[in-house]
Amino acid sequence: MTPRIRRRAVDVRGDWPDDVLPLLRRVYAARGVDDPVLARPKLAQLLPPDALGGLEAAVALLADAIAHGARILVVGDFDADGATACALAVRGLRMLGARDVVHAVPNRMVHGYGLSPALVEELAPLAPDPGSGPGQALLVTVDHGVACLAGVAAAKARGWRVLVTDHHLPGEALPPADAIVNPNLRGDAFACKALAGVGVIFYVLLALRRQLRDAGAFAGEVPDLSTLLDLVAVGTVADLVPLDATNRALVAAGLRRLRAGQGCAGLQALIEVSGRTAATLTAADIAFAVAPRLNAAGRLQDMSLGIECLLSDDPPHARELAGQLHRINAERRGVQQAMVDEAEAALAAMAPPAAGDAAVAVCLFDPGWHAGVVGLVASKLKERLHRPVIAFAPSEPDGNELRGSARSIAGLHIRDALAAVDALHPGLVGRFGGHAMAAGLSLERDRFAAFERAFGEVVRAMLDPALLQAELLSDGELAPDEFDRRHADALRDGGPWGQGFPEPLFDGLFDVSQWRLVGERHLRMVLRGPGACGPLNAIHFGGWSGEPPPARCRIAFRLAPDDWRGPRAIQLVVEHREPA
Repeated sequence: MTPRIRRRAVDVRGDWPDDVLPLLRRVYAARGVDDPVLARPKLAQLLPPDALGGLEAAVALLADAIAHGARILVVGDFDADGATACALAVRGLRMLGARDVVHAVPNRMVHGYGLSPALVEELAPLAPDPGSGPGQALLVTVDHGVACLAGVAAAKARGWRVLVTDHHLPGEALPPADAIVNPNLRGDAFACKALAGVGVIFYVLLALRRQLRDAGAFAGEVPDLSTLLDLVAVGTVADLVPLDATNRALVAAGLRRLRAGQGCAGLQALIEVSGRTAATLTAADIAFAVAPRLNAAGRLQDMSLGIECLLSDDPPHARELAGQLHRINAERRGVQQAMVDEAEAALAAMAPPAAGDAAVAVCLFDPGWHAGVVGLVASKLKERLHRPVIAFAPSEPDGNELRGSARSIAGLHIRDALAAVDALHPGLVGRFGGHAMAAGLSLERDRFAAFERAFGEVVRAMLDPALLQAELLSDGELAPDEFDRRHADALRDGGPWGQGFPEPLFDGLFDVSQWRLVGERHLRMVLRGPGACGPLNAIHFGGWSGEPPPARCRIAFRLAPDDWRGPRAIQLVVEHREPA
């Protein structure tokens, strides 16, 4: 779908320091920020943990386990948020005095999502039941658990204590855990609802450290948990949670550590193998280079490899593991491209209104697709069609269960849509869970057609048709004297930018004086802009349409430093172009 460019409304207010360029003030104002403190939040402005529900019980469980030397079993999740949360929990608990911490993670293809009874059965040898009281094993979930009622019940039946830390939306019932910490529980008073799973466990450790410190547990220096913020930054950005003031403070602090070369050995190795420079690392680099390599393990193989990389303190070993993740990611890209090509062909074969602009939602299934990659396929199709998309694959070859991954557009809360389908058609959907923009579900293969109809009906009822027109929100035009390295650096450093706090995007009319094809799909251009400024180097990734660009274009772009060409060079990263 061809997007429509719409310029953001801007009303610059507030008392800004002189070192914040007028362009950056305009960008902040367009995102509803008129306070310099909120524009660049610091750790000192973090919300205190006190209002986070379940925290007192969680801290008591962890402190008791540490005091009695009980085994703490941390169970992560198979995405980057779950992996960083698991590594952070293991590292943080050991820093705070836990002597017996082990970890595990479900395999996407074997166990499915979260803590299941089957996974608990496999974990039994790691924490044999010592009976009740001191020494009783404690299982801690990170980035999942609130929807794992059967798995938590199975763990409790083994005599384990269970602490659930999660950020996903809960269902009608909660698991029978000893404590649950989740800012999205109904009635929870914690103001930030956007924490990723890694952010939740970080807050739990902050509260635990405070209690242990007050109890005199630390003979020497109090452990510095800010050394773990590199993991918080990566997990938060990777999970695409909104970058509100709390998350921006956490991500900015983590980025500072990574830029200073103070990240854990595994993250430094992943930055290196992804071809990025640590000193200028941005949230976008995390999202598009570091996180995909970490996620690849959970998609195609086992996230245990990714967690091992994040827990390694030996740089050569970390580089070896990062290299394995890099190779798995290359394999993932090939699998993904083949699946996207097959999805595009399937859409082309459908008659309207089943596909394309005529559809309100798209559901696709192919028996040969990989269940670990369907989320990426759904995301790609959602971006092209500007429609909610759910892509399904068999949970196992020739199996009857399908696993689906859903991606949505603004205006449709995808988890609420799945809940509506479940309420209207009980038994149609197996399990489901997620957020506003992404969710996962399972259903029986012979129910796919019925689900496709039901989902389309729900989306049609819930989604305003006007929102089916794709839009690019622009921060307006740049003045001729703003096309320089000073402004490009200020925009890069003015973040972190990401979900809910988007990277600045500008638009304008340009003359195309030169162009050439780079590879098979990318377009390199030389432009002249307003006020005869230029020449301006521009790159449009995936921008080759088979036809030369017109001599004059309206272009939506990001202004970026171009270190490859020199310390004063800039380039325009084109997001969209159309004939003027």
